[in-house]
Order: sequence, then structure tokens, then C-alpha cells
Amino acid sequence: MILFDRPEAGERAVLVHLDLHAVSEKDELNEFKELVISAGVEPVVVITGARRTPDSRYFVGTGKAEEIRDMVEREEANVVLVNHELSPVQERNLEGLLKCRVLDRTGLILDIFAQRARSHEGKLQVELAQLQHLSTRLVRGWTHLERQKGGIGLRGPGETQLETDRRLLNARIKQLKSRLNKVRKQREQGRRGRKRAGLPTVSLVGYTNAGKSTLFNQLTKASVYVADQLFATLDPTLRRLSLPDKQPIVLADTVGFIRHLPHDLVESFRSTLQETEEADLLVHVVDASSEDRMVNIEQVNKVLEEIEADDCPQIEIYNKIDLMEGVMPHIERDENGRPARVWISAMRDEGMELVLEAVAERLQAERVIEQVCLSPQQGRLHARLYALGAVLHEKVMADGYWLMDLDLPRQTWDGLCKHEALADYILLSDHDPCLAAGGEAQ
Repeated sequence: MILFDRPEAGERAVLVHLDLHAVSEKDELNEFKELVISAGVEPVVVITGARRTPDSRYFVGTGKAEEIRDMVEREEANVVLVNHELSPVQERNLEGLLKCRVLDRTGLILDIFAQRARSHEGKLQVELAQLQHLSTRLVRGWTHLERQKGGIGLRGPGETQLETDRRLLNARIKQLKSRLNKVRKQREQGRRGRKRAGLPTVSLVGYTNAGKSTLFNQLTKASVYVADQLFATLDPTLRRLSLPDKQPIVLADTVGFIRHLPHDLVESFRSTLQETEEADLLVHVVDASSEDRMVNIEQVNKVLEEIEADDCPQIEIYNKIDLMEGVMPHIERDENGRPARVWISAMRDEGMELVLEAVAERLQAERVIEQVCLSPQQGRLHARLYALGAVLHEKVMADGYWLMDLDLPRQTWDGLCKHEALADYILLSDHDPCLAAGGEAQ
């Protein structure tokens, strides 16, 4: 059960945006308009203003709130959308003054996600985010019932309607988290299976509407939904494909990021975002034609840091060069000669072979192949290497030593060297003391 109703087709909205800093936030306003259109709402007028700090009562100040009220009546709007985060009190006060529904930026994004969710998991994640957002705003809807139950047949422990609703809401949130934990475990099983099969995972990330799904479809010949709108993709899609060196990989298309992504969404979609967190390589798709591309790159990297995926190796794909003049598909390399940036047009299917070439080269460079020898006392490390799917081959020596051929991502290798001193067990040669201590292989 989704507790936020989705806006109906043809709904008219008054948009409200304040510049809270000295620098103009025009870019954020343009993005907010795109969000509103993506939600299926018609923006009839935009009201802007400037303040040093938000007003505690109406966020926009009394005079500006009255201006919004007059505009709502004149335009016959039935919803006011505010491009900021409102407190429950501010939202309630505005609704009381404007006599119509008020949604802040978070509520709008949640509504778009509710429209886009198609899979069972996606619907669970959206509902959890909505309920967590709603739990702080319950008082808004139940102020008329904020009194003790009474009357014949109703006298009892004295639980208010608000308390009853909070209890039911918390029970539903607990149930959703439990079900999503089961989904997370299923995803973890799938990831472990891919690791045992030696399948690297490459995850597409990027700002919303950067062209990730178009690129995904071109590379995998899939038919993922594509549209020129924000958050066209919500449910993750995984496909297997082969690189030019014949290495099979799993490519994951994921939800796009945006400025001020609601924290509740990040938390609710953590099981989905784990595909990004545990990927062997991130393909960061950038809209090269956007004037805000550097800001968008920074915002994506902030979200990656929040989900602890910022250490993952990354290639930037500068997409939409068909909207630029004089730019041809090509690969840019870093100071070490590794592919760092690929310029392409996914819409025109230009540069796809360069993307696959760069991914294959980076995956090869980001892997470590070593032979180690562990003593029987390193049983925990031995088990962990198997759990990571890093063991290609193993020999058990006469004295119980393990001679192991490993193939694992450099990021994982560096972590094991740091926390488990794995580098100390590298087999240096056929005359290594480990072989002498272990005797002949069984």
C-alpha cells in the first residue's frame, strides 16, 4: 500500500523556488522544472524569491506565502511544489494558508519513484522511503483527531488516533525492512555466484538522464525503457556480454543520481545500490553536452561516497557528443596510459567498440593474479578467499599447507593486504621456503 497518492494527469502546479545564497540557483530551478514535468504535472507559474535564511513558519515568509496563495487562486492550481526541504510544521502551515496540497522536493522525487517502480523490489523500496518520510509528518493529517478516544464502547487505554497510526506505520516499516533484507540476501547470493564463476560486474552510474539506459541497450542489445526524462530507470537490470578479449562480464544498469537525493531513498535503495558498491568497475556516464557536467560529476561522486563505493575503479563515458560540434568518438588516457575517459554518442551508436575496449583494458589492469602459500593457521583467510571467489586452483601440501592460485580485483587485493597481510604469503619461486616446509603436494 503506497500512502502518497500519485498526481493525476492534468494536475496544475505552482512552483516555488528561493535563492538562499548569494549565488543564483538558476540551474537547480531548471532541474526542478524537469522533475515536475517528469511527475506528469503541468507547471503553470514559477514564483521565485531570495532570503538569507528560511522562515520558520512558512519557509518563504508571510508576504511571499500570501503571493503564492493569490497565484494558486488565480491559476486554479491544485498543488504547490517547493524546490526545497520543508519541515512538517512548514508544510502544514502552508497547506492551511493555501488551501491545497503542498509537496517539497523530497515528496516530489518520491512521487516520481512511485510512478516508475515496476518490479516487486522497487515497489517495496519506494514504499519504505515514502513511509519513512511520512512518519515525520503524521501530525499534519491527524490534528483533528488529536484527542483521547471516548464515548460508549470506545473508552479504553486512551490511545490517540495519532499514536495508533504511528504504531501501525512503524509495524509496516519493520515488515518492509524484513522483506527487503531477504531481497538483499538473494542479491548477495547472485553476486557470490558470479564471483565463483569469475564474472566481473561492471555497473553503469551517472546523473539522471545522462544516457545510461541508452548505452546499456546498445551494448547488450536489450530493450530497457528509455525516455528523455529524469529517473526513467528505477529498477536495476543486469545482462551478460562478452568483451573484445572474449572475457564475459555482467553489466548493471542502475538508477540515476541527482542533487540533494533524499536520504530516505538512499537508505531504502541500499540493496539495489549494492550492485554499484560491490562492482569491479564503475562506468560513470556523463552528459557531455550539459553546461553543468562538472557539477553533476561531483554530485554523483558524493552519492558514491555515501554508499561507500567511491574507492571502486571508474571510467568516465562522455555521452551525447552528437549534440556538440567537432567532437568525434575517442579515448582519453591518464598519465599512466590507462583509459580514463571515452567520448561517444549512445543515441547514434557511435563509439560503442571504444567503450568495450576501455572496459576490457581497465578490468585487466585492475586485477591481481598471484600464487600464495598459507599455513594451517590461516584457515580464516583461506575461507575468506574462497568466499570472495578468488581461488583459481589449490594444492594441499603434505603438512597441511595450501598452495593457491588467486585472481581477484586489485581493490580487494589491496584490502586483504592491508587487513590480512596477504602479500606476506606470496610464493616467490619454486624454491620458496613455503614449499620446503610443506613438503610434496598431495
